[in-house]
Amino acid sequence: MGLTREDKEKIVAEVAEQLAESQAVFAVDYRGITVAQAQELRTKLAEAGARFRVTKNTLARLASDRAGREELKSVLEGPTALTFVGPDGDPVLAAKAIAAFRREHELLEPKGGLLGETAVDADEIKRLAALPARDQLIGQLVGLVAMPLTGVARSLGQLVGGLAVQLEQIRERGLVGGEQQSG
Repeated sequence: MGLTREDKEKIVAEVAEQLAESQAVFAVDYRGITVAQAQELRTKLAEAGARFRVTKNTLARLASDRAGREELKSVLEGPTALTFVGPDGDPVLAAKAIAAFRREHELLEPKGGLLGETAVDADEIKRLAALPARDQLIGQLVGLVAMPLTGVARSLGQLVGGLAVQLEQIRERGLVGGEQQSG
């Protein structure tokens, strides 16, 4: 038995909500994927804060209109599954999960999608998968910021050390306040 009108309206509302809340949406051709493989992919995507969903293209188009994400409609042709990267997810990790699954199983061809409000094509999703993850990028940025600070701290340490040596020499010579101390 097919979906009732009520079922379809519910799906459109759910997908529209996911589209509105997602910071990225990737469309992939899912031909040939088994239920077990889909579950494996869902698990990997969940680690990246993303969800994998197969929805009829006509319903996904209606949801795209409802969510104001019309740019997505151009990739909704043929067997298409959507990967929704939630507000707390990482689009790079989601793209990496898709790329890793694709390498391992020779399935899932990226079609395109949205990154923020910007439409992206399949090549851009593949390039996104090649980027370092958010945590790694933050670590690299912190390292770049810390390098000059480390240099400043080292210089200040040397200045303080030099000042301490000079004060010690003055103390040893008995010079305090410009007068010679009597011993």
